[in-house]
Amino acid sequence: MRTSNDDSLREAIEELIEEEEDAPHSAVARHERKLISNILQLRDLPVSRVMVPRVDIMAIEISAPREELIKMLAERPHSRIPVYRGDLDNIVGFVHIKDIVAHIADGHSFELKDILRDVLVVSPSMRVLDLLVQLRQSKVHIAFVVDEFGGIDGLITISDLIEAIVGEIDDEYAFDIDPQLIERPDRSAIADARYAIRDFEGKYGNIFTEDEEDEDVDTLGGLVAAIAGHVPTRGEIIRHAASGIEFEILDADPRRVTRVRIRNLPEKKTGEP
Repeated sequence: MRTSNDDSLREAIEELIEEEEDAPHSAVARHERKLISNILQLRDLPVSRVMVPRVDIMAIEISAPREELIKMLAERPHSRIPVYRGDLDNIVGFVHIKDIVAHIADGHSFELKDILRDVLVVSPSMRVLDLLVQLRQSKVHIAFVVDEFGGIDGLITISDLIEAIVGEIDDEYAFDIDPQLIERPDRSAIADARYAIRDFEGKYGNIFTEDEEDEDVDTLGGLVAAIAGHVPTRGEIIRHAASGIEFEILDADPRRVTRVRIRNLPEKKTGEP
């Protein structure tokens, strides 16, 4: 439970950060101020704001053959793969890629149940910092967010929580995957927010104004945040007035947009596939 002393200390730190930002020669480096600010914000942040939503969870059925698991890792590499029995609401644990590799390297046959590890189950309202402490103490690096009816809302890893403080960290086993933009027949598209503005305009022509391009952003996610004036939340719709293009935020966390649906796309430039 928060006390008045806690609030006073927090307010004092926030005031110090603001003063240091305005100081011509700050004793606290910019990245240090950012870290402190992120930690203060995380205190009141529920895990539901930083979790991977259910629709984006990549998981495997416990009875799946080894070949299916290897194919999944080849297509969408992750270091930890959730395992369920029957359906996603019945999570039984997760498997770690280093256990998989170790068994394959030794020539051992195995089933998923042989290398299963435990997961934590938490509520959507649990605070981010509380979960970080719990994950650290339990030495379990993945938790599932479960609603009041026992359904899976999402998952969150210790890397997600650390990224909320220090910024994005690449998965140690993941490959670089180029940002994708997938078009649909109704003149809409689903795009990774890291999709480059220059590639977007390469397909559809010069759409954005000089002022927008002067915002020092290179990606669709950065552009959407610049137009909105803040980091949009999931479900928010941002309209680009000059072109009529609409960006619906499909996935986002408190630091950045990660996936968008784009509507009212213009016709492609001649010669574009």
